[in-house]
Amino acid sequence: MAEVSARELAYASLAAFRKEGAWSDVYLRKTAPRAELSPRDLALAAQLSYGVLQNRLLLDFWISHFSSVSLKKLEPQVLDILRLGFFQLAMLDRVPQSAAVNESVKLARRHSNPRAAGLVNAVLRAAAGRKDALPLPPREPRETYLSVLYSHPLWYIREMLPVLGPEETEALLGADNAPAPLWIQVNSLKASPEEVAARLEGEGVSAEPHPWLPGCMKLSGAGGLERLSAWREGLFQIQDPASRLAVLAAAPEPGFRVIDGCAAPGGKSFAAAMEMKNRGSILSCDIYPAKLEAIREGAGRLGISVLETALLDASKPEPSLVGSADLVLSDVPCSGMGVIRKKPDIRYKDPDSLKTLPSLQLAILRNLSAYVKPGSVLLYSTCTLRREENEAVVRAFLDEAPGFAPESFRLPGLGEVPGGMLTLWPHRHGTDGFFICRMRKNI
Repeated sequence: MAEVSARELAYASLAAFRKEGAWSDVYLRKTAPRAELSPRDLALAAQLSYGVLQNRLLLDFWISHFSSVSLKKLEPQVLDILRLGFFQLAMLDRVPQSAAVNESVKLARRHSNPRAAGLVNAVLRAAAGRKDALPLPPREPRETYLSVLYSHPLWYIREMLPVLGPEETEALLGADNAPAPLWIQVNSLKASPEEVAARLEGEGVSAEPHPWLPGCMKLSGAGGLERLSAWREGLFQIQDPASRLAVLAAAPEPGFRVIDGCAAPGGKSFAAAMEMKNRGSILSCDIYPAKLEAIREGAGRLGISVLETALLDASKPEPSLVGSADLVLSDVPCSGMGVIRKKPDIRYKDPDSLKTLPSLQLAILRNLSAYVKPGSVLLYSTCTLRREENEAVVRAFLDEAPGFAPESFRLPGLGEVPGGMLTLWPHRHGTDGFFICRMRKNI
């Protein structure tokens, strides 16, 4: 059955994440061609894999409630299979309860032993038919309740609560667990929003304009983008409104010399080229040759001729670039905690691995600042909501760089941003979680 193959692929994705830390979206994209599944079954495999990762702590809470064997004593592969089964039982309306149980038992037989299959059968049958009566975690302590209910790490809840308070923290977590819309930005070098919408609708894709960001549209029913002639002809690029807003905050102009210090995958460089009307120059830098090749391919598809690439480490000086740019974009490597709704795997990062990020971010910002001409702009941005990686890094930089100062800016739909710093929140703005700081070099 095709659905069995979809479940096998989802299980393999979870196993790869558990064993190797493989990103689920990357694993599925690489493995899908070999699986030879229909688009519908590929979508089911992705829904199962992402759904389990998005809800893992809550699924484990339910498993522990119905299983006579503790989570610590369950074989890892059996635990993954039980998670898949509970996700189908509790969170998918279109999967029959019997199918969720029976196909999970088959997975256990293929990937474990007969006793494990019996355990999977017993646990899932005990929960089957109780979708509306499954237990919830205790409401106190509040941080633990939120962590389990929304499957976010406890350390992250503890960071957000002092910033947002309990009600807004819960709203953020809920937004993180909601489906991520597919946003595109129209390529103004080639077409108008109306022309792109008409082309997409002619190919069976719904394109809904963003309520307050011009040139931005939400797609529904797109499927694989490669099948769309509007994509192949470079009439749009995939870009969340937050990323576009960062470029608008930087305000590149035609004729500018722009350096994008950490450019991959290239979205901000492309957006800058569009704002510049393809006049001026953009140097897009990264440390990986394959990513630079992808940027060049993207620029070619979009018809951008002012972009060049360079294999450069943004944390290390390049003397030839000192004082050369009207605008420097410093979109630094970060924890990614603002894009959890797109990459549910991120929430399981080891927090200890994040401790060195602020020092790296500061080193990059410090180095890239040297490329800014006097009187010109430096933009710092991340796709995280953590203050240690955002405001704290900027403050540390400004303390040692008196020639730079934050500068207010205006954005469509948001108006004036006094003080030059803005955090975009998924639950407030409907965007990825993002931090933007615009600074001007005064000397």
